[in-house]
Amino acid sequence: MKAIHVTSLGCPKNFVDSEVMIGLLQQDGWQIVEQPEDADVLLVNTCGFIQAAVEESIEEILTLSSYTFKKTRKLVVTGCLVQRYREKLQAELPEIDLMIGTEGVKDIHVLLRGLFAGDQVQKLHLPERFLMNADLPRRIATPFYRAWMKITEGCSNHCSYCMIPSIRGPLRSREIRDLTQEARRLAEEGVVELTLIAQDLTAYGTENGQKSTLVPLLHSLLERTAIQWIRLLYLYPTGVTEDLLEIMAGNSRILPYLDIPMQHVSTEVLKGMNRNYTIDSLVKIVEQCRRYIPDVALRTTFLVGFPGETEADVRLLESFLENMNIDHVGVFPYANEEGCPSEFFPGQLPDEVKQERLDRILSLQSQISEKIQQKYLGKIEPVLIEGVSRETDLLLEGRTRYQAPDIDGCVYINDGEASPGEIVQVRISESQIYDLVGEILR
Repeated sequence: MKAIHVTSLGCPKNFVDSEVMIGLLQQDGWQIVEQPEDADVLLVNTCGFIQAAVEESIEEILTLSSYTFKKTRKLVVTGCLVQRYREKLQAELPEIDLMIGTEGVKDIHVLLRGLFAGDQVQKLHLPERFLMNADLPRRIATPFYRAWMKITEGCSNHCSYCMIPSIRGPLRSREIRDLTQEARRLAEEGVVELTLIAQDLTAYGTENGQKSTLVPLLHSLLERTAIQWIRLLYLYPTGVTEDLLEIMAGNSRILPYLDIPMQHVSTEVLKGMNRNYTIDSLVKIVEQCRRYIPDVALRTTFLVGFPGETEADVRLLESFLENMNIDHVGVFPYANEEGCPSEFFPGQLPDEVKQERLDRILSLQSQISEKIQQKYLGKIEPVLIEGVSRETDLLLEGRTRYQAPDIDGCVYINDGEASPGEIVQVRISESQIYDLVGEILR
């Protein structure tokens, strides 16, 4: 039995690819090991979405290459970095034994067999477009009670700053039957919280000019699985429709949480980004979400320092945040990405301006978040227990319906006992900028 050490970088969608590769390898007789020195193969599933991710991926490759002094140990690199920089990687990182693009997930076990048998001639493997399906083995690498489910591959939105369509290809949607089959299996394995992910959930099923089939998918998951919490991440603003809000409002198993990346609120900046909405439509979307689901938690992300962004645009963004009271906000500085249309836009801003604007928005949002958190004081909320706190083993840690895994805050539990994966009632006694504190009620 050969051993493999797997490192997965980037987004949850990439993480799912890693879980499928691990499932295929285990089925083929491989052992997954934690330490690089115990492995016959060192595999890095990379992210190449933005420059910071590219640099992280290369740093990890170089770190693991230091273990290849043992001649029989192989270094394998998969994912977005390969898809985006295939020629450069071959020329500049000869220590890599095998490179596999984003579409090569299903072939990993066959390729590794060939690599060790000496049959592997091509160092670079870039197969045709691939769409995951429920028949593929998948080993969940998250805690057993929660999982991501990728419902589409690729994207056809073509935002001017984004490389996803050129890296991952156009939008391709999995069938409702296939996704329901996977969700049922995950439920049988103990998954309590299922998070639906895609580059844009609202685009699900629209690749042939059809209407989104996200709502029919949700109906199928509600009717044919017993999963208690279904969470939605990454929805294009104008794709948040009334029928989606209606099914959420009428079914408590679909959590009152929506991640709607807005990216900006300035009409001119949004036009440059090729985002097809305005500040007025964003205000209406937020108001509509709260009208249908009064207790909804909204998450969004903003990109500051986009080419041509003015001080007035930033002040408009600040005003929007002050008036809309968004629960969770991520802010990122714009970075020129090689191959994106915005790389050559006029009005490029210096890094210090981007950083100053980033700091301003984050500072403002921290004040807003601190006030929002206070609304939970004294309330009793269902909390999904994650286990012993990462801060101290004297506390338990969990999440409310309004906190997504890995990106939002948490609930520190200072009284009561529960096991990971349990959903328990917690009285909130303290609020912090991003986190809450409470006690379990029995």
